[in-house]
Amino acid sequence: MGTESNWGRWGLDDEIGALNLVDASTTLAALRAAETGQVLSLAQPAGPGAGVPPHRNKSARYMDRNAGDYALGARSPDGFRFAEDTVTLSTHSGTHVDALSHAWSGEELYNAHSAANVRSTAGAKRLGAEKLRPVVTRGVLIDLVEAHGAPLDPSTPIDAEHLIAGYEMAAVEPSAGDAVLIRTGWWERSHGNEYFDLEPGLSLDGAQWLVAHDVALVGADNYAVEVQPSPAGTTFPVHLHLLHRHGVPLIENLALAELAASGRKVFVFVFAPIPLQGSTGSPVTPLAIL
Repeated sequence: MGTESNWGRWGLDDEIGALNLVDASTTLAALRAAETGQVLSLAQPAGPGAGVPPHRNKSARYMDRNAGDYALGARSPDGFRFAEDTVTLSTHSGTHVDALSHAWSGEELYNAHSAANVRSTAGAKRLGAEKLRPVVTRGVLIDLVEAHGAPLDPSTPIDAEHLIAGYEMAAVEPSAGDAVLIRTGWWERSHGNEYFDLEPGLSLDGAQWLVAHDVALVGADNYAVEVQPSPAGTTFPVHLHLLHRHGVPLIENLALAELAASGRKVFVFVFAPIPLQGSTGSPVTPLAIL
């Protein structure tokens, strides 16, 4: 690699990455953060109404059976009727997690797996979404809307100093295996292409601080976690640093306003993505247990 990374840290065949940092003792310690038992969903609504950037396919719903079929004479044995539908969507739409096969540089994926393992005809033979094992760990909310007094301005970089201050507001020290959720207020305030093109987000400096403290997951209430546009001479450097070099999954398009309104910055975080075999990402409904 030529730079510090987690390649080889958990073995040459590892496809799990930083989720290895969450073990049974991490989970048991995290469970002590629950006080009231209230459960909050941190997911935006999914489906055809979810916005996607121009380069991704829009979601669609197809009704396989509905009331209209019965109105036109479909059989209804013993009066029983039902509705079913099929939804097609990009695995990188709505609230979702990036698998470790999603982004790379050169000819190698995370942990030196060959990029040839990701093919349009077969999906990701290595580092697919099915390798994103479910974890329960400590969640820490970095609420920059509260700290700033308003949603962050477009293209505001979030550096290590913001994260340090966020942990201080939460009154805890960073711990290996943490899930760090960054609230920028972007989803609540932005619309249209601005949402994808001008988001405030994590800088490379902030990403370096996070991996130095062995976080297992990083998420934000924006499109790509990291600041956009990328700094001159770079393209998605935070994706490369977290996903590619350190195996840290990224959760994008979180809904964090309700969690922020609870006043809780430390909580039990439940992460259970859909094990979509060979996919480069997965829809997910993260939970915060307060």
